[in-house]
Amino acid sequence: MSKSKKTFEENLAELETIVQRLESGDIALEEALSEFQKGMMLSKELQATLAKAEETLVKVMQEDGTETEFHG
Repeated sequence: MSKSKKTFEENLAELETIVQRLESGDIALEEALSEFQKGMMLSKELQATLAKAEETLVKVMQEDGTETEFHG
């Protein structure tokens, strides 16, 4: 069974849930550490997705189909 890639919004919602659980303080230390590590991985993935989106948005297609950096 293949694991489908989660969307940006799904990862963000998961990260928000982890933050809420950690902030509540009603979590065992071992579980808190595990959740923190998972949250850090999600955060890095979200940052990479945003960076890629930003890179795509700053490019503009030329009439001949080539891309160029947008300088606005």
